Amino acid sequence: MRWTSRLGSFVLTLLACGFASADEFFFKDGDKVVMIGDSITEQHLYSNFVETWVTTRFPGWKLTFRNVGIGGDRSPGGNERFARDVAFFQPTALTVDFGMNDGGYRAFDEPGFKTYMEGLKGMADKARAAHVRVAWLTPQPIDTAEQGPTALTGYNETLEKYSAGLKTIAEENGGLFVDQFHPYLQVLNEARSKQSKYVPISGGDAVHPWSPGQALMAASILKGMHFPTTVSSVSIDLASGTVDAERATVTDLRKHEGGVAFVRTDEGLPYFPEHASSILPWAPLLEELNRYTLKITGLNAGKYDIKLAGVTVAQHTAAELEKGVNLAEAALKIGPVAEQVRAIESAIRIKNEYHHAQIFRGVHLAPVQIPDWLGLKVSPAEIESRKQEVLKTRYAELEKRDETVRATLPVKGHTVEIIPAKS
Repeated sequence: MRWTSRLGSFVLTLLACGFASADEFFFKDGDKVVMIGDSITEQHLYSNFVETWVTTRFPGWKLTFRNVGIGGDRSPGGNERFARDVAFFQPTALTVDFGMNDGGYRAFDEPGFKTYMEGLKGMADKARAAHVRVAWLTPQPIDTAEQGPTALTGYNETLEKYSAGLKTIAEENGGLFVDQFHPYLQVLNEARSKQSKYVPISGGDAVHPWSPGQALMAASILKGMHFPTTVSSVSIDLASGTVDAERATVTDLRKHEGGVAFVRTDEGLPYFPEHASSILPWAPLLEELNRYTLKITGLNAGKYDIKLAGVTVAQHTAAELEKGVNLAEAALKIGPVAEQVRAIESAIRIKNEYHHAQIFRGVHLAPVQIPDWLGLKVSPAEIESRKQEVLKTRYAELEKRDETVRATLPVKGHTVEIIPAKS
């Protein structure tokens, strides 16, 4: 009876916290998301990429993202600042990414690992009490030229053991375990096997990947969260006039200049950070996470230009179009899709920069120092009162930036033309 009671209580806790089943996407419409971690999180790269991927895939959702990464932090620090940096936002979802600093950049030792696990456990307890869903993210491996034919050497051996500990925390606390360590490691090893002299592919330094490595992080995180890879798909049979569409609608289908034209209105947009493209030869993330497809049967043989809102974005043969093509990469280079995605990405970056500079670093983490030579006597209560006034004003400004992001999201229909190529 005691075991049955505990199991029932555990199930009720999961339901109260809104944990998804194994195959559901982790984030939900209406989520307030906090992303906590160390300097890798504070870089606002993988966090911005995740936010942009999710908001472009689900532009109709109302989502709020806050990054509270602090350089040099470890899991005990995340636990200690949970009330200020996590609970304050009343989040519904939380991502936790610690471990890089916790291992001490040395061989694995039990005391350091115990401290790491205690910090994670503290956050798990607090998140459960606040009914917050948690995705536990492993650290990514370090990337150096000195590691030899395999990346699983040196400090990465320590990080792998810390990742296993994180999995235990997730399993014991009903959270989602997200392994970005091993997918990232696999890509590093693949690159090593194909280079005569290995050149790190992550960008940045060994510990702090730049856009290429952090795009790989973001993609691994999203895959671990069961992110839906379909942006939208359209299939048209010209002989019968039949249209089959997923996450899109097709209207005004007509013959046009020896080809066909129609208006396509998508439920989402493809996304990939342009400045991370150097990772694509090693990991085809753009194609993997963006099924933005078009299939046309019944065209005469030959090459066809594909235009979106009058802009030629790609060229394919009738045979290729009959099999179906993925337009994600082409549509993200030029045309209406590319323009809207860049506007969304920019609005998200500006919003997050404001929060980081004006609120998180600008107020919460800013030291209060009043030089003695000024002769000012300011009580702690007065300082706290003024701090709260400033925060109120700046959070109001931050919410305006949230609305600016949302204003960029509605997807409008655009005319698609498939016409015989002139060259």
